[in-house]
Amino acid sequence: MEEALEKIRPHTSSSLPHQKTPAVLLIALESTFKEQNTNASPTAYFAALLTTLDGTLQKQKQSCNEIEVLHAVLYLLALIAPFVSSPVIRANLNTVLSLTAPLFPVLQEHAPALRSQLSIYNAIFQSLDRSQLDTQGIRQTFASILQLTIDPRPKVRKKATDVVKEVLSNPTPPLSRHPYSENVADWVQSALSEIGTGCLAKSKTKVLEASPETALHIVAFLRSILGRLPPSSIPAVANLLLKLPRLGHPYLSQTSYSVLSDLFTLPSDNGTQIGDQLSGVLSVVLASPPSKSDKILSPAWVQVLGNAFSVYRADTVISYADELGKVWKIVWSFLESSDHPTRKAAAQSLNMLCRSFTPEFVSYTLQDASSNATLRKIISQTLKALDSLAYAHAMPELLTIISSMIANLRYRTGTRTSPTAAEMLLLPLIEHVGKLRVQKGYEYKEDADATLATAMCVLGPHVLLQTLPLNLEPHDRDAGRQPRAFLLPLLAHSHPSPLSHFVSYFVPLSERMFDLQSNAETEDRSSEAKVWSVLVAQIWSGFVGYCHAPPDLKETLTPAFSQLLSQLLYGQPDLRPAILKGLKVLVESSVAALKHKDGHIPEPDAPSVDEATANITVLRKQAESWLAVFFNVFGIVGRDSRGMVGDVISVWASIAGEQEVTKAYVKVVEMFKNNMALAAKETSQHGGKDLGSVTAMTQDILILLLPYLSPTDATALFNLCLSTEVLTGKDNGVQKRGYKILTKLAESGQVTFDAETVICRMDEVSEGLVAAAKKDRMNLLSLLVSSLLPTAMHIIPSLIPEAVLGTKEPSEKARTAAFELVLAMGRKMSEGGMVKRSLIDGMDEDCSLETAASIEEFLTMLAGGLAGSPHMISATITSISRLIFEFKDVISAKMHTEIFTTLLVFLTSANREIVKSVLGFVKLSIHTLPTQVIRPHLKDLVPKLLNWSHDHKNHFKAKVRHIFERMLRRFGWDEVYSCAGQEEAAKVLVNIRKRKERAKRKKINRTEEGIDEDPAPTVMRVTGDAFEDVLYGSESELDDSDNDAPTQSKNQQRKKQTQQGARLRLDDDEPIDLLSGAASRITSDTFKRRRKPGQDAFHFKTEEDTGKMIIDEEDGSDDQDVAPSADVAGIAYRESMTSVDGFTRGPNGRVKFHKDTKKRRREDLEAEDIEMADTEIATAASKRNKRKAEVKLGHEFKAKVRCDDYISLYLVSIKIQRAGGDVKKKGMDPYAYLTLSQAAKSGRGGRNNLGITGKR
Repeated sequence: MEEALEKIRPHTSSSLPHQKTPAVLLIALESTFKEQNTNASPTAYFAALLTTLDGTLQKQKQSCNEIEVLHAVLYLLALIAPFVSSPVIRANLNTVLSLTAPLFPVLQEHAPALRSQLSIYNAIFQSLDRSQLDTQGIRQTFASILQLTIDPRPKVRKKATDVVKEVLSNPTPPLSRHPYSENVADWVQSALSEIGTGCLAKSKTKVLEASPETALHIVAFLRSILGRLPPSSIPAVANLLLKLPRLGHPYLSQTSYSVLSDLFTLPSDNGTQIGDQLSGVLSVVLASPPSKSDKILSPAWVQVLGNAFSVYRADTVISYADELGKVWKIVWSFLESSDHPTRKAAAQSLNMLCRSFTPEFVSYTLQDASSNATLRKIISQTLKALDSLAYAHAMPELLTIISSMIANLRYRTGTRTSPTAAEMLLLPLIEHVGKLRVQKGYEYKEDADATLATAMCVLGPHVLLQTLPLNLEPHDRDAGRQPRAFLLPLLAHSHPSPLSHFVSYFVPLSERMFDLQSNAETEDRSSEAKVWSVLVAQIWSGFVGYCHAPPDLKETLTPAFSQLLSQLLYGQPDLRPAILKGLKVLVESSVAALKHKDGHIPEPDAPSVDEATANITVLRKQAESWLAVFFNVFGIVGRDSRGMVGDVISVWASIAGEQEVTKAYVKVVEMFKNNMALAAKETSQHGGKDLGSVTAMTQDILILLLPYLSPTDATALFNLCLSTEVLTGKDNGVQKRGYKILTKLAESGQVTFDAETVICRMDEVSEGLVAAAKKDRMNLLSLLVSSLLPTAMHIIPSLIPEAVLGTKEPSEKARTAAFELVLAMGRKMSEGGMVKRSLIDGMDEDCSLETAASIEEFLTMLAGGLAGSPHMISATITSISRLIFEFKDVISAKMHTEIFTTLLVFLTSANREIVKSVLGFVKLSIHTLPTQVIRPHLKDLVPKLLNWSHDHKNHFKAKVRHIFERMLRRFGWDEVYSCAGQEEAAKVLVNIRKRKERAKRKKINRTEEGIDEDPAPTVMRVTGDAFEDVLYGSESELDDSDNDAPTQSKNQQRKKQTQQGARLRLDDDEPIDLLSGAASRITSDTFKRRRKPGQDAFHFKTEEDTGKMIIDEEDGSDDQDVAPSADVAGIAYRESMTSVDGFTRGPNGRVKFHKDTKKRRREDLEAEDIEMADTEIATAASKRNKRKAEVKLGHEFKAKVRCDDYISLYLVSIKIQRAGGDVKKKGMDPYAYLTLSQAAKSGRGGRNNLGITGKR
């Protein structure tokens, strides 16, 4: 509620009455609350607004114009009502009704106020009990709201519909259906019947002629509440909806059909009772089919048929088949439509008809072998349509229908190994799709692949490949058979084929293909070798499809096949992921089959519980051997691939017996100990990095086995990882994983340990801690602290330094773990207990005092770090801030004050690290702590903050500004400004206030001018941690720049960037084709302005015959004025950096021009006479003064060139000027101007022969 009111209060100065009046009224109410010392609760607002509403209505009766105030009161009441408790609303129900119910006629002309009125009653209806619903005033009000659901104004109509929907969706306990649902159903039925008669009653005294718009509003309202009507009313509503299409309005008919479709798809437990009348409904719908060319009605009409038949249940199979044939024939005809939405709707409707196939209907079809059976007619019709020209444009829809038929004929007459109905009925259809797929130029290959994928899932490769063989081997190609390699990727789908088919068919095929690959590699046919390699990989990618609880697992997973899989895991890295995935699915599918819930309908090809149990028994016997294989593979794969192998290890370990897991554990632990001992020796000699990584790898395996270890093995592993060798190891990975294993074992509860003893043991090995293990050590300490006994609180002070300094770690994860450790210690202390000071390290043994553990005592312990180094002080302040934020409601006001005054002293520190932490604490305090804690210290706080308001380092200036903005919002301008003190310091606050007011004025001006393109609001960073969001996430609402000069708006900057950046070049009125020649239409002003060598040659005249340029004297001597570019201002620097005339500076300051062209050299030489004198003077002056001369911008290069260089360049320029340039010599044209035709005419022999480039 407060967030909603906060958005209203700033509008007191708005020029819009509907914004200003509620804001002024709200401020007046809150001022009254302050004067009367009343808590601003929802109840107080509610009572005050009711009193104000009563007074406003009294003035309205006295002919006073209080309509704006009335609207404002209703607006605030609508805002407050949802937050008022239900007992308060029920107690004041009569008052609310007497004030607001008579307003419905008055507010008819004022839509915003009427919506507020509806929102008020939405909250009222949610608060009423069963007895109050029968009140006459409540019923009349609901009837008025019901009438507004067909209001011509969209917003009013939507609001009324939402209110009715909310009321019906939330019946009063213990009712399961709202008592008003019958009234709504009666009103809908009467309204629909009146539409059919041509009139619709708007009220009791006024009858208006029914319009199509009103009818559409009623049907739209009916759709929103369809599932909340009484089941007994649904058949009558359906009959009335069937009459609407007769009115001849296309959109009304379409909407009626859509609502009927929604009605048929209601959940079966809704008790709609529509199934009893479905035959009549179907007859009515079938009797009035729309035209196939009707693009509006046809999709909705066929959808009704499909949805209706999906819930149709006939008495006999024969009647079901007859009705299905009628509906299928009518819907099928719409596939010939030229309208794509109509065809798509027809295909969806036929798919729903396929889903309605019952087992009885399928069995009846299998028994009836005649071609007159309904299902056989449907299949024959579909087969003929594949080659029919009339259905050529409906080919995607036909393939979708075939897929649906295959999927819904998965019915089997016997066990899992017996053939499916799809296999017995649809193989000719599938074979025809396969033939279409291999035809050249067939454009629906993706749809055909989807159909074949469905066939693969239902029939399995052992059936499908007999009909559509792969034909991939050389002898198939020699025989001219069409290859079907596109079937290989489909093997990965789950299918019912036995695993023995893969072993007998695909394993030999992959071996033959591997031999062909080897031969091709031997004969240097790399392309062919790659083809065979891809085919082998695709075959083994399909291995996973055979692993979904195969029925013949016991007979197929033999030692020979297991040995083959193991060898492939070791020797074929490319096939390793597919085999691992298959072995994982082999276990998971059998385990999932055992977890079927009671009442769950299994899939047709799902294994039974007995079959799944038998499979798991077989796999459990081989678990020990497979775990050994997986361990070896885990050691040879790279670190990035270990996650996949680890998942397989976890899955197989979950089904292994306790003895098998123990054996595997013993082997891994033995390997771990040996590698750790060898690594220690190698480290002392050579470094031992390789052995360290092997040791860490064995720890990764142990982590995977942790959940399945026995308590004895878990305890032994816990003690092993707690040893000095592990926790002080030089290898980062070993130490890190040691702490991780300890943490997981402690979390699992498999190990019984004394937390105090373990912490003391960890304290002994803390000197050997490496940085990489700090995060895991902090996590373990957090877990151990929460397990401490109430008598062991003396351990916590010894952990404080490590936890506090951990909050300053470079690693974010380590810092987060350190904060969690600080919080864990705080929570443990807040739970109570005794702190024995005599047992604390560093305390006198004579000190026998015992202190009760509490969060305040922990804060006192933590404050000891304020006497340490600056780094420790900063970390301590940050830790205290975190505790204050977490336990702000538990800490007493006295403790809050002591902490605030203590940390406020550090705000005058000269150490920036300390001040940065204090600023964070102050920001959090202003945001979190009660105002009565901070208000007494404002006189000290404000001046100290102002001292840092001009410091730009570490963003102190921005941080202080953020703090003052929050402070001004909580304490007000006058109170904060009075504490500023010095006039110079107070200017910062004045500046913040001015900037904020200026921003408000700009916003108001933009609103008044109707500018919609407001700058995008700054989105506050959200880290997911409330403490981080408060400390770092809030940004200033104002610009951090001190420059008050007007700046360009973001829209102007964006527009300028658009002008200067790449864009699409549009022709005058020609529609642009974004796919044709897009590269030629993308232009950039930057590249246009960039001067390229030789671009001026375009302006010269050329001879038509030879293509030579004609250069006149005036063209070469006179300088032409070039019109400057429209956006030349401000781009000189960019031009100097990007154009070919520009230059850049190297790291040593030397100038490097972009490109040395002939023209640039000529221009430099022409300017030498003028610049040489200046350069000599500058050089002489530098020698006399023995100091570096100042160089003007643009003259850096010239200043670094010596006079001797200029003299030599001058001599070269004289030779160049005496030369004739590109002129004919001895009748020979310069080679640059030789045309291709002249070059072609030249002879090939002799010295005078020229190449195509014009060179001899």
